[in-house]
This record gives sequence, C-alpha cells and structure tokens, in this order.
Amino acid sequence: MADTALERTSPTRARVEWALVVLGILVLIAAPFTIYPFFLMQVLCFALFACAFNLLLGYTGLLSFGHAAFFGGAAYFCAYAVKSWGFSPEAGILLGVLGAAVLGVVVGFFAIRRQGIYFAMITLALAQMFFFFCIQAPFTGGEDGIQGVPHGFLFGFIDLNKPLAMYFFVLAVFLISVFIIWRIVNSPFGMILKSIRENETRAISLGYSVANYKLAAFVMSAALAGLAGALKANVVQFATLTDVAWQMSGEVILMTLLGGIGTMVGPIFGAALVVSLENRLATSGFPVQIVLGAVFMICVLLFRKGIVGEILAFFDRRKPRE
Repeated sequence: MADTALERTSPTRARVEWALVVLGILVLIAAPFTIYPFFLMQVLCFALFACAFNLLLGYTGLLSFGHAAFFGGAAYFCAYAVKSWGFSPEAGILLGVLGAAVLGVVVGFFAIRRQGIYFAMITLALAQMFFFFCIQAPFTGGEDGIQGVPHGFLFGFIDLNKPLAMYFFVLAVFLISVFIIWRIVNSPFGMILKSIRENETRAISLGYSVANYKLAAFVMSAALAGLAGALKANVVQFATLTDVAWQMSGEVILMTLLGGIGTMVGPIFGAALVVSLENRLATSGFPVQIVLGAVFMICVLLFRKGIVGEILAFFDRRKPRE
C-alpha cells in the first residue's frame, strides 16, 4: 500500500503523466491528416483493449488469459446485429458491450474462486470453450467469419463511410473510455482494488468483500474489452476467429507489459508499438512473432516496469524525499 500511496502523491510523476496525456490527445487530433486513418483506428481499438486489460491486471492484480473471448465475442455480436438485423452502429456496439459484460459475469463467477496461475488457467479454459463455440455456432460464419459489415450512419445522420468521420467517432469513444477507466482507478472503488492487488489478505481482514470487488472489476474490464472489439468490427467491417483465439489474449498481455502495467499511458504506448510493428512487418516476409518476441525479451531485461513505467519510475526516483 505504501508504494501505491507514494505513486499517487508524487507531483513530478503526475505532471509527466498529464503532459503525456495532453501531448497524446493533440497528436491524435492532428494525426489523421498526415497518417492513414484506418491504421490509426486499429491502434485506438487495440489501445482501448489494452487499457481494459490493464484495469484488471495493473490495478487489481488479476492475470487473465481469456480476454480475447470478450474482445472477439463483442465483435461477433456487433457485426451480426449490424449486418443481419440492420442495427445502427451505436446500437450494435452497445449490444457487443452488453454481450461481453454477460460473458464477463459468467467467466468471472468461476475464475475469481481461485488465485494466481489457477485463475489464469480457468480464464484460458473458458475462453477456449467460447472459441470452439464460435467455430460451431451458425451465426459466426465459422472459419469465414462475418464479413461485409456496413459502416452505416451514426445517430442516423453521421456517415461513417467517410474515413475522417469514422476516425473521430473512434477517437471520441476511446477518449471517453480511457477517462472512465481513470475515474474508476482514482475512485474509492479503485483504491480498494489496489489494496486487493497489494495485500488481499489484509483487505479481507479489513472487512471488504474481496470476491465481489474482483467480480466487479472483471466485468468492467470485460465490458470495456468488448467495446474495443465492437469498435474494431465496425472499423475493419468483419469479425473472425482470430479475434477470439488465445493468441489475441497473449497479444494484449504483451501490449500491456511492453508499455507498463499499472499506468494509464503505458498500455496505449504498448498497443501502438505492437500494431505498428505488425503492420510494418506484414509485407516484409520476416516472421512477425520473432520480432515481437525479441522486443518482449529486451523489454523484460532492460525495462522491467515497461517502457512508460520505467520513465515514470525515473521521475519518481528524482522526487526529493519528504
């Protein structure tokens, strides 16, 4: 608990974090006029996915290997509703978020009964069950997935077929979602989550219903991951088995660890780095996974707290002793 308190009362670190946030927002507003908007939207979707995962791992201390189920499940729900039922984009996204939240309740109900590696293995097992369900379910399209999802009109009058309109819609959802995560983390509820992460036994001795707090954090993380998946389905106009595969869960773990767990900016930076590498190497013929593995090894050896985490830790060390 002492480290958490110190982190929140460090003015230098707070100034650095806010400077990074303001700079990031300005860059994102100007970026689509110089960088391909489709690539930027992919980065934002995966950055939101990483932030949602970080809410569970970085601030609650729960490592899930099954978050792809929420991300990909919401993508399927949204894509099917928009294409087959004629839902508007916002209604399809809302359905995806609700579906991911329901999945989060089911998976979390069983997973929170265990700790550590057992928790992680339960989430992985249940996510794999959902993966095989998606292979067999008639509405998912099997290995072909759901393709040709229409962009449609947001609120009935904003044409999302225009790249800039779609980009600023995704950016607005991303910024609002990150703000919601920030409010959760810095609320009394978030303080309790951090106390569970630091010392679960002590939190229980203080009278907190740890299981309920874990389940609530799990469902919130699942819903936000579902929001990212539904957004991605609208952006790329398809949902496939890749979205629910275990590799997607491993990828979001990599993004979060590269940027820095327990930080607001770290997962965003990590997602941008991974998506950029994947896009750069996709046409090079060089194995993408080898490069990502090498980057991860370098990060583990040199940046134990992640790249952004190490930067913030540097400013913490420079803070005069109180």
